[in-house]
Amino acid sequence: MLQKLMFAAAHYAALAIFVAGCWGFGRVVQSRMGSPVRRDVWLETAMATALGVGVFICAFQLLGIAGAFDTAGVLLLAAIGFAVACVQFPAWRREVRAFDPGLPLSWVDKAGLVALALVALPTLLAPLAPPAAFDELMYHLPYAREVAQSGSLGIHEWLRYPWFPYNYNLLYAAALLIGDDVLAHFLNALAGWLSVWMVYRLGVLHLNRVLGCAGAAIWLGMGDYSNALIDTGVALFVLAACTALWWWRQSPPEQGPRWLALAAFFLGLAAGSKYQALTFLPLVAWFVIRRERRPGVWAVALLCFLVPCIYWYARNAVMTGDPFNPIGAKLFGFSNWNLADYKNQLDDVRIHAAFPSLLIWPVVLAPLSKAWRRSPAVHAAIIFCAYSVLVWALTSRYPRYLTASFPLIALIAVLGWQVLLGWIVAGLRWLLPVAGRVGWPARAGSLFVVVFLAALAAVSVRHTARALTKVSPTPETREAFLRANVPGYAVMNYLREHATGRVYQIALSEAIYYGPNPIWGDALGPWRYTDFLPLPPAEMARKLAALGFEAIVMPYTMVPQITTKPGFDDHFALMYEKDGAKAYRILQYKNDRAP
Repeated sequence: MLQKLMFAAAHYAALAIFVAGCWGFGRVVQSRMGSPVRRDVWLETAMATALGVGVFICAFQLLGIAGAFDTAGVLLLAAIGFAVACVQFPAWRREVRAFDPGLPLSWVDKAGLVALALVALPTLLAPLAPPAAFDELMYHLPYAREVAQSGSLGIHEWLRYPWFPYNYNLLYAAALLIGDDVLAHFLNALAGWLSVWMVYRLGVLHLNRVLGCAGAAIWLGMGDYSNALIDTGVALFVLAACTALWWWRQSPPEQGPRWLALAAFFLGLAAGSKYQALTFLPLVAWFVIRRERRPGVWAVALLCFLVPCIYWYARNAVMTGDPFNPIGAKLFGFSNWNLADYKNQLDDVRIHAAFPSLLIWPVVLAPLSKAWRRSPAVHAAIIFCAYSVLVWALTSRYPRYLTASFPLIALIAVLGWQVLLGWIVAGLRWLLPVAGRVGWPARAGSLFVVVFLAALAAVSVRHTARALTKVSPTPETREAFLRANVPGYAVMNYLREHATGRVYQIALSEAIYYGPNPIWGDALGPWRYTDFLPLPPAEMARKLAALGFEAIVMPYTMVPQITTKPGFDDHFALMYEKDGAKAYRILQYKNDRAP
């Protein structure tokens, strides 16, 4: 247990320094913009931190473009940010002391905060687990490792998505330089925690504290804090952009363009992290053009949008002709993908189509709430949610592709839950007319809160204990965890340590982060399985050996399909086998190198 505590403390200390640096940079920039009309020091602090995350991303991007992304550069930026934060801290503390929190906390408010804390508890340990999620091992962390090792933003065609925009992944590359891949988990979790706090403060500002707690708890419970993906980061930037847009909407004309530029910058960060963020641009443009038509203001906003994302799109356009490679292939032409790859990717998305969490379904009832009519901010948020769900339903219907909208959807869904509970209470009063005379609704409400918090505490403790078992502070515990949770880990690790030539993996994409670097083989792209596996064993061996491949590796599920072909044993020999995977040496490769 002591080892786990020390492990957690070291990572939280590194995260604290990074957060301080982000806040320091962000506050300096944000202070030049003035103050929002309706002030909330805690929301402004979260926005400044999110802005600082964007500043770090842009700085890392410049270092990568220049081929100078290294440990010294990352540490220097962090040190400067931390020093700036130290200088800013006294003024910020005076602002906090002067901030009026409003009405004192009622017992219901306190219960809401306790519930939010209970939901948050497991997320504090979740990032400490070693990387084991499919996509983070398939390309997010492998790309970050390439940037960390090479010091530049290269194109790595052995990855499934070598042309994607990788803004948020640059943070993971920095984590690998100065820490480890668990620290990368914390940078993903940071985006989640920041956006949860922003949802809570937005709820306090525009609804009430209890509804703010409920919205934050829903979004917190929907997030995944144990991986190094980028959906949560995109959600943070989209939420920050919406917040800045509302500050712009409330500001006087002379100050408004600054908030508009900030919103555009956040949208640029999101678009530089994931293509799906581009779908918000039509809605934002419609929202802005109704009030602002000055070309100069639009030009500044466009520039702020392009700064964090233009590199990725311009590079793709120049090198492949498709700025949205590979998504725009049917319009701009195919490069590393072909038409079959494109179709397979779309089919894979359709296979994963599903409804999102039940917790947000009541969002459809939000227009029936009183807040829809009384609060312009809530009105705008409901339109945003409706637009997001409509675009999602007409395109992917893949729940993860709706993640960028989940923070606001979670907050607005609370209004739907409020409407639904109101109907239930009204129905009970109609069924039990005596209840109203004896004060039953209030007493039942108190009892419900107590029972709910007790149940939530039990669930929270169970999930926290489960997360604690995944913490792996030593090489031995880490290896045991990975062998149990990453298919093919043991064989991949063996090949990483012993293979001298190229390795071709078959159906083990979720383990390539732990294999040789680089490692080839995928369902899509220039090293697609269909170009090798259908061949007779002799021809497959010759083709792979000619390309410098020493071995192939596959899970047990693929062994019957590959190894039972006539002549397989004449061209491949078992090299290593463990935990449900096998590696085979290509004999032609050995013969080509015989004396």
